[in-house]
Amino acid sequence: MKRRDPIHPLVLQLRQDLAAGKISRREFLRYAALLGVSVTAASQMAGMIWPKRALATGIRRGGTIKVATGIQKVTHPAQFSWVEPTNIMRQVAEYLTFTDKDNITHPYLLENWQASDDLKTWTLTLRQGIKFNNGDGLTTDDVIFSMNQWLNKDVGSSLLGMMGGYLDPTGIEKINGYQVKLHLKKPEIAVPEHLFHYPALILNHRTFEGDFVKAPHGTGPYTLDVYRESERAVLKRRSNYWQTGTDGKPLPYMDSFEFVDMGDEMAPRIAALQSGEIDMIDLATTGGTAVYKALKDDRRVQVKPIGTAQARVLRMRVDLKPWDDNRVRMALKLCQHREKILALAYFGQGLQGHDFHVCPKHPEYCEKPVPAYNPQKAKQLLKEAGYKDGLRVNLAVGSEWTDVVRYAEILKQDAAPAGFNVVLQTMPTSQYWEKWTEVDLGITPWTHRPLGTMVLNLAYINDAEGNPVPWNETNWADPEFSRLLEQANGTLDVDKRRQIFCKLEKIQWEKGSIGIAWWQNNWQIITKRVQNSDPHPTGYMLFNEVWLSR
Repeated sequence: MKRRDPIHPLVLQLRQDLAAGKISRREFLRYAALLGVSVTAASQMAGMIWPKRALATGIRRGGTIKVATGIQKVTHPAQFSWVEPTNIMRQVAEYLTFTDKDNITHPYLLENWQASDDLKTWTLTLRQGIKFNNGDGLTTDDVIFSMNQWLNKDVGSSLLGMMGGYLDPTGIEKINGYQVKLHLKKPEIAVPEHLFHYPALILNHRTFEGDFVKAPHGTGPYTLDVYRESERAVLKRRSNYWQTGTDGKPLPYMDSFEFVDMGDEMAPRIAALQSGEIDMIDLATTGGTAVYKALKDDRRVQVKPIGTAQARVLRMRVDLKPWDDNRVRMALKLCQHREKILALAYFGQGLQGHDFHVCPKHPEYCEKPVPAYNPQKAKQLLKEAGYKDGLRVNLAVGSEWTDVVRYAEILKQDAAPAGFNVVLQTMPTSQYWEKWTEVDLGITPWTHRPLGTMVLNLAYINDAEGNPVPWNETNWADPEFSRLLEQANGTLDVDKRRQIFCKLEKIQWEKGSIGIAWWQNNWQIITKRVQNSDPHPTGYMLFNEVWLSR
């Protein structure tokens, strides 16, 4: 942040909250950064010393890193519903902001941003001199074009659910070629974090016509050389990328990346990593327990853990029977033996959940006791709902997620005493993703989000016309819940925000459409020769400065 830039008045409030012990230094950094203060300046305000960027030593340029992942169909980046394809395409195209592994958001393609006192006007300033890989210069025309794609109902982006409640296309104002102003319909603190939501890649407005693979023009460090669905993708190093490394030379360090689709089974990926055929296994949304168990003691491999707000969500379509009856939904939720599920499905590597989509790692989290396994009460609820002889239900699960399958098996066993006959419908993971919003009962992996408001806006509200937002896979929405969430979106005060979340969590637990048995740790699984790569809670591969040792 430049010295002449004004400091948002809410930052002063944050400093008072920090001094009073209401928030931690990390929370101060997070919120001050959202309000446009640089991390360095915020660290000084909090009495912290932010580590300086170390000079590079021993960096080796060149070489190819090979990654095992799913090579999925890609057309419009704003329609991405899973992280794997973004881990390929984020090397080619980039985001306006970047939220790091500590959930602190930084400018990226943006040089900075400023928020008005009421959090309803946001001024975004682009870095100058950045070019797309086809030679076109990045300007606000590209930003406005990309945002209009996000907010276009015909595109069907999850960003519409996240941002559409506070931003219309008419609220996007071009100031000049490098500055755009967002006029929000209501206050929102998390705008910079929303700009790093994984479908929010910035597109070249001159060349993009709906299929990124046909015109892969981004500002990232690599170009897309090959993309064959279900087979492989190859990325090649750019010679004129805008960032430089710690050695003072242009990034990236690598010559190329190769992403290989090795099928849904995890065993071939593990064997390939152990043999040196690949360097990394992408665990962004796949089940990582088998990999963790097989490789945690392997000296040839780096297994880097990180705590996350990732979850396997037991989701019920409330517009379909029998899940339109809240007594049935609550009955199934009470059949989760959470301690047992976490231990057997995920080796205890995480935290028990509460059936609301807010994690203890979220700053807004309001502490509540973990619901107990109670098949007797569940049985009574089923009886009250008219199922005195029990209820047969089909549970859809993706076979690639071994922890999901184990979760479903345990639930099937533990729900039987309540009168549930749970029939598992196991299918290839790709098939599950084709119908994840359509099945009446399923278990969907949801990735990490740094704020609790983000996922609630993505998945548990309706749009202005009363229709479920694109990622509302359960079709559940509650008027009081939506009103409180809107209030939380514009509330910076940590105590007040948490008080609102106490009510939100209670509503979702009592009337909601989901069960969350646990919040999971994640791991970055790479060979020892991969250097300068850190795990990210969302499973993002951030490879600008990754290099290979000999």
